[in-house]
Amino acid sequence: MIKKTSEIKTGINYRSAEIVQRDLENRTIDLSFSSEEPVERTFGMEILDHSEGSVNLNFISSGRAPLLVDHDTTDVVGVVEAARIDDVSRVARASVRFGKSERAAEIFADVTDGPPFIRSNISVGYSINEMQRQERNQEDREVFRVVDWTPLEISLVSIPADQSDKVGVGRNTDEFSTLISEKEKQTMTEDVKAVEPATVAARVATPPAVDLDKIKGDAAKAEQTRVAEILALGTAKNMRDKAIDAIGKGLTVEQFRGEVIDALPNAAPLQVGEPDLTPREQQSYSLMRAIRAAAQNDWRTAEFEREVSDEIGRIGGKPAKGFFVPSHAWGQRDLIAGADADGGHLKAVDHMGGEFIEALRSRLVISSMGARIMSGLKGDVSIPTQATAASAAFVAENNAVSEQNQTFGELSMVPRTLGVMTDISRKLMLQSDPSAEAIVRNDLLNAVAAKIEDVAIEGSGSNEPTGITKKSGIGSVALATNGSAPTWAMITGLVKEVEQDNAAISENMGYITNSKVKSKLASVAKVSSSDSVMLLNAPWNEIYGYPLGITNHVPSDLTKGSTSGSCSAMIFGDFSSLILAFWSSPDVLIDPYTNSSKGGTRVVVFQDCDVGIRYAQSFAACLDVTTT
Repeated sequence: MIKKTSEIKTGINYRSAEIVQRDLENRTIDLSFSSEEPVERTFGMEILDHSEGSVNLNFISSGRAPLLVDHDTTDVVGVVEAARIDDVSRVARASVRFGKSERAAEIFADVTDGPPFIRSNISVGYSINEMQRQERNQEDREVFRVVDWTPLEISLVSIPADQSDKVGVGRNTDEFSTLISEKEKQTMTEDVKAVEPATVAARVATPPAVDLDKIKGDAAKAEQTRVAEILALGTAKNMRDKAIDAIGKGLTVEQFRGEVIDALPNAAPLQVGEPDLTPREQQSYSLMRAIRAAAQNDWRTAEFEREVSDEIGRIGGKPAKGFFVPSHAWGQRDLIAGADADGGHLKAVDHMGGEFIEALRSRLVISSMGARIMSGLKGDVSIPTQATAASAAFVAENNAVSEQNQTFGELSMVPRTLGVMTDISRKLMLQSDPSAEAIVRNDLLNAVAAKIEDVAIEGSGSNEPTGITKKSGIGSVALATNGSAPTWAMITGLVKEVEQDNAAISENMGYITNSKVKSKLASVAKVSSSDSVMLLNAPWNEIYGYPLGITNHVPSDLTKGSTSGSCSAMIFGDFSSLILAFWSSPDVLIDPYTNSSKGGTRVVVFQDCDVGIRYAQSFAACLDVTTT
């Protein structure tokens, strides 16, 4: 059970609803402002409970609740006169009255000018007092039912949060009749106008009092946080103008992060969620010192490392299983000799100033090919995508243009736990030389990097992410019934598969394959002739004008027909469509007991990450290349 709004989302939440009737003479409209329709939030699917006692109507029915424009508390155009819960349809309904000011008259004219009406969307601002976790839905998303919530204001908005067929303002009678009968509409309207605020409020069983000052303070704090985080992210990525524009549009940090991802060139990492350490502090940090302290459960000699871990946990909003390690600690370092003023403790020194993801990129072929990287994420990632576009066509004179509909989808990524384990000997633990730290760091780094690249290419999609070769919808080129040696037609066909789907949309196009196929490419003639021009005929890794990345994580154990377990893959695509997502910093857990008889220490590292593919059409693969 989750009882505090701040544990899920700071400030006021918003939902969309619909206008039912308009009364021009009295400047009033009757509307339904909420339902039990599930709405997607960063933490999962949210359902507002509308049973008796779940909705605190005290303030919204008091005659003091404002009617706003776009949730702007300075843009008041009316007042909520009354509200109630419809027990039959399980929706919340209200009657609102517009003021007589010039601004209120302008907005009311837009609301009544139609159909179709100029202003046709309603949104409610509300605070969550208590919510309960439900069973996951069919899409395996978390579901939360809000069992105690307080509506605070009603707004006319441009774009509603909930765009299902249950919402939408300004529907004509025929459209609205599918949701509510004329008789029910008339009864509802009369009830709302007749009921007194005190009577409506009495329906709710002893709801808590609303602290308006606290609500305003929380909302102001949430807005300050939103503005600050968007500006910081925009400044870090040299997109300050875009950040200012996002603030003006009212975008959330998650929505702006999605825009930044779309605009990022090549594989620029998106870094958030860690303390900003100075170069001197980065140099002072020691992974081995933290490991020894955790193994001995004595942090007196590693107070700085413990402080960094606690700060990462505070920023990320979750505790560590062991201790968090900052990104820079996984970067490459020089091995130096020297002594400090306190008695000869050797210290590692940053060589490249790299970060954890940067170090992974140097080992991952897919990153060097242009994969996009996000790190320091908090909630689940949902990036909207457009699946199909409208098509234009010429028409004869006086003929109507045919309607074109776009279809949309989303790319969802959730944190999946990747673990790696290594044992450190007693002697290595006792070493103060920085080379011991490099050995441990590189061992763990290699294991993490190898697995991330492996699943990005051929992840099965069960507990691990879905990789390129297992992604539904990618292009396919087949050689023969039982596989075959690579051909020039295969190489050009892979490119054609991507280009004919209009998916060659960036400069990060290229091939990846394994060392076996590379060797075969260099020994197969491009065409049957007396010359010696091979498929791979250059001293550098380039083919058909595109770079060729080589990694043995591209499978060589595939089966085609009677060729069992020896076929290889070759992949072509736009690698900027591949996203590597990381949540929080690496979480290091120390186990001094498993190898206690040998005096050794076991180190386990957990990394929450996922792989996403923006467009399946951006990739094409041949999975039956033989190399023998």
